[in-house]
Amino acid sequence: MTTKPVSAPVFSIDPVDSLIDELRRIVVSGLAPDELVAISAYTERARGVVWMSQATFMADAHGVVDLTSDAPVGGDYAEVSATGLIWAQRPVDSTSAELFADDVMRPLVTTLTAETADGMKAEAELYQRFAAAGVERNEIREDGLVGTLFTPVGPGPHPVVVVLNGSGGGINEPRAALLASRGYQAFALGYFKAPGLSPFITETPLEYLETGLRWAHQKLQPKGGFVAVSGQSRGGELALLLGATFPDLVSAVIAFVPGAMVHGAQGAGDPARGGWQGVTWTRDGIALPHLWQNNNSVRWHPWAGDAPPSRHHSVFFEGLKDTELAARARIPVENIAGPVLLISGRDDRAWPSSLYSRMVVSTLSQHDHPHLVRHLDFDDAGHAINLPIVPSTQLSREHPVSKVPYTNGGTPSGNARADVGSWRGMLAFLDELTGPGSQGAAHRNPHAQADS
Repeated sequence: MTTKPVSAPVFSIDPVDSLIDELRRIVVSGLAPDELVAISAYTERARGVVWMSQATFMADAHGVVDLTSDAPVGGDYAEVSATGLIWAQRPVDSTSAELFADDVMRPLVTTLTAETADGMKAEAELYQRFAAAGVERNEIREDGLVGTLFTPVGPGPHPVVVVLNGSGGGINEPRAALLASRGYQAFALGYFKAPGLSPFITETPLEYLETGLRWAHQKLQPKGGFVAVSGQSRGGELALLLGATFPDLVSAVIAFVPGAMVHGAQGAGDPARGGWQGVTWTRDGIALPHLWQNNNSVRWHPWAGDAPPSRHHSVFFEGLKDTELAARARIPVENIAGPVLLISGRDDRAWPSSLYSRMVVSTLSQHDHPHLVRHLDFDDAGHAINLPIVPSTQLSREHPVSKVPYTNGGTPSGNARADVGSWRGMLAFLDELTGPGSQGAAHRNPHAQADS
């Protein structure tokens, strides 16, 4: 009688330590042909919360499992994906939605464990960094501004990107740090729910953002005077609004899952100042008209104290039926004096970012916008299009301001592809604009998919 030799799995990870946007090749070898191996991934993210995923694979005839070419036979994801063990992670014993490290200057560490039916184990670690070696972080607290500046390696001048967060508020340091790692001076500017600022988005003065743009031009001395504005969700709405309001200060607009309208304060509103229907933006002390301002078509809204329906974006379609109000609340994007990149998910269930992005593209086309306009519209992606190679499983979550649950939409797989594709698309857009001979004729690019 012969006994089966006991096999010992061995990890190979390439690269082990690199920026978070870089794909990894994860290989487990040393297995018997057709042997099953369970591979798990543990990552400690913000506030010490552990996120985990697991998938089982069958080794090939050489006793090898290669995540870049092998799909799992069971587990938390079900397709070929080099980084599926990362984007399929979920928080353990927590409802946390915080994906990043508490300190963006330190890497996220993921522990991989491979275990066979015989109980043989192997462990390895991989490191995902937001800030490349030499990137500098400086807190900005001047001229009334609250933000964080990330400066890339090497002598300037560098193009500048102002990074705005969405209705969760705060300062988007992870995105800014990664942009600096790719050669852009990135100013993550808080505008509410940040130290010294209002805890609510209600009645945010555009003059504050104007001060931030002027500070970026004057203090950062950007290469070629280039200052782009990038924002997501409410920050995407704000990026379009800033480009339309201060065209001489905004060289390009990058709008992730944006609104094409000015909306009320919604889930980030101050309950004492109108709550969901409160004013979001003011200029010269005057409130900008918004879509919930005595809207004649809206009979319900999803932030009335009850849990919203899974597709609460329906209220936005209802709101657009008041065409006179929608015309007053529309962001005049035709006033933008530079290139525009729009990024959306076709299954966005927070608000219809795909429709809104198409409305912006249509308006710019009608006005013969002379600059580059590009719209990346991702299949099976929802509202939470994020940085690449992070967990994409949080399809529903509690709003960080109102604490009311809402639905992002998409699928984990679709969101992961959109995370990677949108980041690559944004870098290509910026490189096109800031590289030699980049100011070419306007053109459009079809939707791009990317491996995850």
